[in-house]
Amino acid sequence: MLETILRRRSVRQFTSDPVTQEQVEKLLEAGIMAPSAMNKQPWHFIVCRDRELLDRFQQVHPYSKMLSQAPVMILVCGDTQRQPGPHFYQQDCAACTENILLAAQAMGLGGCWLGIPPQSEREGDIAALFGLPEHIKPFCGIALGVPSVQPPQPERSLHGLIHENRW
Repeated sequence: MLETILRRRSVRQFTSDPVTQEQVEKLLEAGIMAPSAMNKQPWHFIVCRDRELLDRFQQVHPYSKMLSQAPVMILVCGDTQRQPGPHFYQQDCAACTENILLAAQAMGLGGCWLGIPPQSEREGDIAALFGLPEHIKPFCGIALGVPSVQPPQPERSLHGLIHENRW
């Protein structure tokens, strides 16, 4: 498992190979195994393969150009009626999203997290694009596909980041 975590990268270039429905279901099963506050599980998903919708998403999300190659996107949404308090869905959906990305890596797929800032014009545009009810908030998109390249591991260090007991 540690190898999967260490090898996961944001993939922005994909082959034309499809992502099967079975693969998507396995990714979503991994996603819903994430921890959630008071086990409320406030997530919903839209699996989008529609090329027109993917193209329109790119028009409202400036950092989603990899969707022109990705065969599928999962839109992770939070249900504000199924959270124990304000903003809890954001933490729960983040854990869910990371599970999906790690599962994609373990399955030989690649993914890229496309964040959607809360209470932003982008959030409203994406909610309208997918016809989301008022209590369902788009949290992020996940571009998915078979990677055409494996991005290199970035340099990262714990130096200066760890503090014992207090700052």
